[in-house]
Amino acid sequence: MRAALAAALLLGTALPVAILPVAAHAQAQMSEQARFERDRQSILAQAGQYRVRFDMRETVPFVDGYEPLDEKLSGGNEIVRVVYDDGPRISLQHILVMEHNDQVTVIKHWRQDWVYEPETVLTYVGPNEWRLTPVPADQRKGAWSQTVWQTDDSPRYGGVGIWHYDNGLTEWASSPTLRPLARRDAVRDPVYDRYLASNRHALTPFGWVHIQDNLKVSGAQGDGGEAQVIVHEDVVNTYRRWDGYDATPGERYWADTQAFWAGVRGLWDEVIARDGGIHVQEEPNFGAVTGPTLMGLAEQIHEGELTTEAALAEARTVIMDATSGSH
Repeated sequence: MRAALAAALLLGTALPVAILPVAAHAQAQMSEQARFERDRQSILAQAGQYRVRFDMRETVPFVDGYEPLDEKLSGGNEIVRVVYDDGPRISLQHILVMEHNDQVTVIKHWRQDWVYEPETVLTYVGPNEWRLTPVPADQRKGAWSQTVWQTDDSPRYGGVGIWHYDNGLTEWASSPTLRPLARRDAVRDPVYDRYLASNRHALTPFGWVHIQDNLKVSGAQGDGGEAQVIVHEDVVNTYRRWDGYDATPGERYWADTQAFWAGVRGLWDEVIARDGGIHVQEEPNFGAVTGPTLMGLAEQIHEGELTTEAALAEARTVIMDATSGSH
């Protein structure tokens, strides 16, 4: 089944959600409410103040003549805040707080949304295109979807999995899904144009870790052509709890702009409801063409140069214009 799913994803055909593993016997003995609450606390445990290490390595090439890139290491300070928590829906916002030569730079980073027993999940299906993909009823039981969004709250990828607690490990893992290229690759115009990736989140004694198992793929999608895996990549992003930096600039940014970003999320939701997904042009540096304007509007609000209401009026125009080709 996993091989069949991978083949379908590589060829760009209809994207089913993979059959999920059966929960361990000990987990099955718990009440449904107790399992649900344990999962919720595992997700909420990712909120906090961290020192982050990003470790990305291409490992094994699968085409003759391709040389894997050198290991890429980076890091920084990041706060993760709960955007909302209404029980079966939880949203976590990441905000980088970077210090360099006594200067502090705040960057709204990625967002992760979790939904319990979801009926659909927003998935990447090809260039500039994300679709709401149904999750079969028999695969929803006890499962959580995770949808990841870019810095401007445009979509990135989504997947479905079950939290497991075996062998002393608290971990959620997604089925393999397609993803657009991340900035580190997109700005280089590489020979591959998408990832086929599995996603894992695991709690650690010092915080948590985000592990990605990526196949970098090129070739035709959905037109009968043949796709080709170019190289495998491991990504390990480690979040270590640390209060050795001043998180205040990030907190101030979020206090100033969270109403704007709530409105922006609502605008993207309008597009999803209208079109059954999102069609928006990808952009190497920001993920989507909407990125520079939306991020700039938020910064103007933060600097006191623009009201939230005026910024949202402009944001509506930007998002609706950028997605007008999808319907």
